[in-house]
Amino acid sequence: MRRTGYGEVIAARIALALLLVLVLAVLYDLKTFRLQAELFAWLDRRLTYEVRPGENAALRLPAGGPYDERLGYSRLPELQRRLLAAGFAVESQAVHSSALAGLVELGGIPPYRLKTRAGLTVLDRGGRPLHEARFPERGYARFAEVPPILVESLLHIENRELLDPTAPARNPALEWDRLARVTAGHIAGLFGREGAVGGASTLATQIEKFRHSPGGRTEGAGEKLRQMLAASLRAYLDGPDTTEARQRIVVDYLNATPLGGRAGIGEMNGLAAGLAGWYGADFDAVNRLLADPAAEPAARALAYRQALSLLLAQRRPQAYLVQDREALRRLTDLSLERLAAAGVIPAGLRDAARAAPLRFAEAGAPAAGAGSFVERKAGNAIRAELLALLGEDSAYRLDRLDLSAETSLDAEAQAAVTEQLRALADPAQVRALGLAGPRLLGRGDPAEVVYSVTLFERLGETNVVRIQADTLERPFDLNRGAKLDLGSTAKLRTLVSYLQIVQGLHRRYAEKERYQLDAIARDAADPLTDWAVRTLAAAEQRDLPSLLAAALERPYPADPAETFFTGGGLHRFENFDSRHDDEVVTLAEAFRHSINLPFVRLMRDMIDHLIAEGEGRGLALLADLDHPARKDYLARYADQDGGAFLDRFLATYRRLPPEKALESLLAKVRRASRPLAAVFRSVRPEGDPAALGGFLRERLGAAPGDEALGRLHDSLDPRRLSLIDRAYLAGLHPLELWLVGYLQGHPEPSRAEVLAASGAERQAVMAWLIESERHGDQNTRIWTMLEQEAFERLHRGWKTLGYPFGALVPSYATSIGSSADRPDALAELVGIVVNEGYRRPTQRVGRLRFAEGTPYETNFVPVPPKAERVLAPEIAATLREALIDVVEQGTARRARGALAAGDGSPLPIGGKTGTGDNRFKTFDSAGTVIDERVVNRTATFAFLLGERFFGTITAYVDGPEAEGYGFTSSLPAALLKLLSPAFQSLIGAPLARGEQASG
Repeated sequence: MRRTGYGEVIAARIALALLLVLVLAVLYDLKTFRLQAELFAWLDRRLTYEVRPGENAALRLPAGGPYDERLGYSRLPELQRRLLAAGFAVESQAVHSSALAGLVELGGIPPYRLKTRAGLTVLDRGGRPLHEARFPERGYARFAEVPPILVESLLHIENRELLDPTAPARNPALEWDRLARVTAGHIAGLFGREGAVGGASTLATQIEKFRHSPGGRTEGAGEKLRQMLAASLRAYLDGPDTTEARQRIVVDYLNATPLGGRAGIGEMNGLAAGLAGWYGADFDAVNRLLADPAAEPAARALAYRQALSLLLAQRRPQAYLVQDREALRRLTDLSLERLAAAGVIPAGLRDAARAAPLRFAEAGAPAAGAGSFVERKAGNAIRAELLALLGEDSAYRLDRLDLSAETSLDAEAQAAVTEQLRALADPAQVRALGLAGPRLLGRGDPAEVVYSVTLFERLGETNVVRIQADTLERPFDLNRGAKLDLGSTAKLRTLVSYLQIVQGLHRRYAEKERYQLDAIARDAADPLTDWAVRTLAAAEQRDLPSLLAAALERPYPADPAETFFTGGGLHRFENFDSRHDDEVVTLAEAFRHSINLPFVRLMRDMIDHLIAEGEGRGLALLADLDHPARKDYLARYADQDGGAFLDRFLATYRRLPPEKALESLLAKVRRASRPLAAVFRSVRPEGDPAALGGFLRERLGAAPGDEALGRLHDSLDPRRLSLIDRAYLAGLHPLELWLVGYLQGHPEPSRAEVLAASGAERQAVMAWLIESERHGDQNTRIWTMLEQEAFERLHRGWKTLGYPFGALVPSYATSIGSSADRPDALAELVGIVVNEGYRRPTQRVGRLRFAEGTPYETNFVPVPPKAERVLAPEIAATLREALIDVVEQGTARRARGALAAGDGSPLPIGGKTGTGDNRFKTFDSAGTVIDERVVNRTATFAFLLGERFFGTITAYVDGPEAEGYGFTSSLPAALLKLLSPAFQSLIGAPLARGEQASG
């Protein structure tokens, strides 16, 4: 038998001693937590990150728990991709230490100080908040704010050892006895035996679960260990002593525990949101009652019952708060008994709470006072831009992102402008401010007038928005979202296009010899070419500025008696002020005093020029009757004209069932066999004579005999008798007859489907014109199409200068506002003038700080595109002088001298005014107006202030009430002077941090 050696005995004793030390260490740590405290604190010092310049392509993101999803952390790659595509760059981004990167790579949750309340913040240029969303909206800021009875109840239910003061290093993620019971239960289950399997989750691990676990649930032992590790690491972030961390866990749990969601409210996280959303209870009132043992007993008992029920409902919010509220009542009563038995609450509170009714607020939480839409317009404008930039589908989701957005807006100036505009609703204020004149606010209720103001500043390579305000009490941006008739402001766009045409003529002819110019003038096909070449031939100075100056001195009559053929019909126009009717004025004078007829005639000359220059075909089509393109133009006219008729008929018939559409059509047809049969054979081409007879008997009470009925049926056969002839017999427009027939087999078609199916019919309706010798009628239609092409070319030029809509009304009336505009787009046009012909990008949103103070922090900065030259500097300079002239001597004289430059001298102010009186008119066959309905009234002033600032001021009344107002563009010009203190504060203000002056 082998004897044990001395060395082996020593080794065994050492091993036993080490085992004993290990056991004692474990036992010691079970009581003091000192060992794991040092271990986790040591790990935390290595699980770090820092924010470094540039993009971190290796950044690891969370898997996507509810918290990470809501705040946008798990969606950062998509948000970043969108921002980069929209012209932003990553300024700086978090970089993980190797230890933290490894933890996240393995699926671990980074330890960092979580944000209990977070959301979107929009800051103005000085860092002042324009919009601030925090979710949950209310909660406890400190542990001391939580009523002790609430703390004791929560801990008794969920985590009794959490605040044990005897173990300062306690790990709040672990309760050894609870963990042992759960582990034993699971082991028993592995051997097919039943064991006690309760919850092993402490408050700390529950927080990790509903924040960071997928779906807010624990799926398996691995996920539970992940939660426990995360909670342990988070607890020791400040070192081995977890006293404050454990108190913070109580606060975080009460502020963030998920309590379901309700329509109209959204998800509710935290006790404050749950009390308001489920019971309509005020958070502050509940806390006052719970904190005061001497409070009125019934009220305190109800408050306690409501709070306790929510602490219990957290386990299954949907089941307890929606599906089975009676079960929640029973559970609450049972918990009241247990809490009283344990001495957590007195018996009196238990009894009163049992008697308190647990009534749910079916209508949800009372609406919070968020302030008026007017006060929130600036913040909402930025939120709308962020929605587009980030691709978020709702403001609800946007507001919950952990995001701070810097903007160029100035909160103080914005508030001052908004306050001044709102004061204009008071008639007494209107009179006191001197705005009660006949062309101001002397008529109508001033409270019904909506105002909008935008102010931009040229800054570096961009235009930045300083003020964006309107008084419309709806979530709608009048500056950027409305399509308004802004009247004579269209003269500015017209003048720009005119000067561009002059520039093109200068480029083409300025270097020609005089004899060449004389020959060109003799053959000039349009008035503008004729004038340009004659002016150049006679000029001593042929430079572009001289020709542009001469272009503004061209005279035009203001006589309104002339009738103009434009837009496919005859039109007459009026001047706003009839005193100009007998004058012949220069374009500069017409622009200065906003005289309509010279600009109508200017537009006619411009369209003639564009037609003459249009691919060499325009005028030749009219003169050459054998020109091969004539039929093409006539066919296009037929398509367009037929489409207009079909639009009218579709409005009547498309929504009707086929039978109803037919009956509606027949109501227009003479009650006789042949007209009715023509309709029948058109809409029921397969119907036999017997069906025709039944159709006639149903409507006439009788029908022809069989032989006559057969002849009638055959004579109207669509294969032999054209649509035009059948419509003539029925007394209907051919396309109306065709459409009702089409609808019998195609109920509720789209417009595109109708147009695709009706091509041949539309051509057939105009065959009389296309195939005839009526050349005068043909030329009229061809001219209409040529005019449309010219307006399409004009529109392309306007789009380059920021015109916001997809087409122009092809009429000379476009020169005086019939094609509408937007204040924001008009301001951009003035900005091009201020920017010496460059179209600079407009910036509202600046730096974006995402997930600040977290391991996912990413900061974005805009990288605007290069400015684009869209106007020659000579044209911009000419326009600038013309705009200043309007303020110095013209329709905007009320704004003269409103602001001062930095040295105290008068600041140069320029602009263009416009008044829109939009009406729907109905005419009789002779062209006489037989009905007129007012739609809205607008008055606008697009302005520039010195070398850097520009914008618009607009007054607007919607609906038939607009007829009761008499304000003109004198009103917004006067408002510029009224708003000058707010504007002056910006003109003299230093640039904010990070802003760069224009070069």
